[in-house]
Amino acid sequence: MTISPKTLFEKIWYAHHVGQTAGGAHLIAIDRVFLHERTGAAALKSLAASGRPVRDPARVFAVMDHIVDTRIGRGDGTLMQGGSAFITETRAAAHEAGITLFDVNDPDQGITHVISPELGIVLPGATLVAPDSHTCTQGALGAFAWGIGSSEAEHAMATGVLRLDRPKTMRVTFTGTLAPGVTPKDMALHLLATHGAGGGAGHVVEFAGEAVSALDIEGRMTLCNMATEFSAMTAIIAPDEQTFAYLVGRRHAPAAFNDPYWATLTTDDGATFDYEIVIDAATIAPMVSWGTSPEHSMAITATVPQGPERAHAYIGLDAGQKLAGTPIDAAFIGSCTNARLSDLRRAADLLRGRHIAPTIRKALVVPGSSAVKRAAEAEGLDKVFTDAGFEWRASGCSLCFFAGGESFTEGARTISSTNRNFEGRQGPGIRTHIASPETVAASAIAGAIADPRDFAR
Repeated sequence: MTISPKTLFEKIWYAHHVGQTAGGAHLIAIDRVFLHERTGAAALKSLAASGRPVRDPARVFAVMDHIVDTRIGRGDGTLMQGGSAFITETRAAAHEAGITLFDVNDPDQGITHVISPELGIVLPGATLVAPDSHTCTQGALGAFAWGIGSSEAEHAMATGVLRLDRPKTMRVTFTGTLAPGVTPKDMALHLLATHGAGGGAGHVVEFAGEAVSALDIEGRMTLCNMATEFSAMTAIIAPDEQTFAYLVGRRHAPAAFNDPYWATLTTDDGATFDYEIVIDAATIAPMVSWGTSPEHSMAITATVPQGPERAHAYIGLDAGQKLAGTPIDAAFIGSCTNARLSDLRRAADLLRGRHIAPTIRKALVVPGSSAVKRAAEAEGLDKVFTDAGFEWRASGCSLCFFAGGESFTEGARTISSTNRNFEGRQGPGIRTHIASPETVAASAIAGAIADPRDFAR
């Protein structure tokens, strides 16, 4: 019998396919469920109220990350008004359900999409869901991982399966080699600027090509993270020897790495995708967003293009205006996009021996996990940041979005290593420019949006 070539996604899909409903939807087995305090209590309490237990507590994890206070010595709380109930109720519900909880001051606490790979919870070929749109980050390890709602999380915990319509497939191939000073964040913003925020709608996007294979695992996570800004269902990258080496010794990863299934997790020669995009990596420059959508991004050396009138009005920039040199008021390095140890190292390299401009009102570094924080402190990176004028924080989502009770000054212009620059995303009237950690660091030094290549050692 002839077996037709399959994409990486198709192999995972068929390996987890349980059945099909009368209406045509597919039932897919779920290997891992991750919850956080914004929605975790609702899903767990609803499940308990229905009289249904968590089917397999060993496969379910919860963490405090979205609204926790990230100030050093934070204790057990949040700056969000009324937010303490989210924390206390998630804690109680997690203990009652018997699932693993990474509490506020647990040594393993951190942002979901940072600690799951750190601990080996996400694995090649696995299915993983979480009530967070950036769950696609974890596809960097060759997993089928996507964001869901609270009711779907409840269903997955009770039954071990979820109902899905089969998504379309897309391959985005980055050929060639990135130029010095260009990062995975720039790759993602270039894709969005070129093909639009809706370019991946309804698709599982497989990132491939020489430039992707050359990325380390943390860089691959950054690239996959922003697939949701591309409107993709999720993203995935074929695991390789670098992936397997990354997972060795992780607490929840298997001790033996000879699983024959892992060796099959590549797209077969001759497999077809519903859509293909090819990008020459050498053409990508450091990118910065200019408007109110991640697709409003441009090379830092370019001038602002003509876009929606509302975007120009909100961000306060006109078409034809040079973006580099635009004064900024604040800088933020953090989030599930760019707050891993490699991100902090690269930003610190630019900041070492330098200081942020006196016009910067607020500059924060929020590590993606407690483990990242400890590792950075062991290398002295915290001192590099504080000597440069940044505030060093505990881990959490923090100012990625305005939900933790903290914001910049209303109307401030900030440059941020986060993933979204929507109106009010970081607080009322805040004008956000998203970029790589290096660009954030360079801009903080300059007091204006700046090309990180000008500050390279």
